[in-house]
Amino acid sequence: MPSGKKMLNNLIDNYTSLQRIKKSDNAEKELDYQIKILKAKLESFGIVTTDLDL
Repeated sequence: MPSGKKMLNNLIDNYTSLQRIKKSDNAEKELDYQIKILKAKLESFGIVTTDLDL
């Protein structure tokens, strides 16, 4: 289980990502970028992301 500080850091990262999407001139492009970053993080932990796309 992650520590409280790690969980708080994750929440701040999520909030920042959502704010970037909201304020972006091209929200679709920013959303694609955020998904790409998240997939890279998941894959670095060994999580296969190929079946996550809708």
